[in-house]
Amino acid sequence: MTRANQTIVQDMYVKHQTVMTSVSAAECYVCGRGLQDGHSITAKTLPDGIALFCEMHYSLQ
Repeated sequence: MTRANQTIVQDMYVKHQTVMTSVSAAECYVCGRGLQDGHSITAKTLPDGIALFCEMHYSLQ
């Protein structure tokens, strides 16, 4: 059995770009409960912006 030599050539272009991100805990806007407490969190668009609510407070809005 003979072995063949193989060569792979690949051109790579790397564009350096800084991406800024931020993160915050997903907590209810009303009571502060969050995913870490075992609650589901839902976002709702309000006139002043987007707010997060737990399952108990989402239905009240």
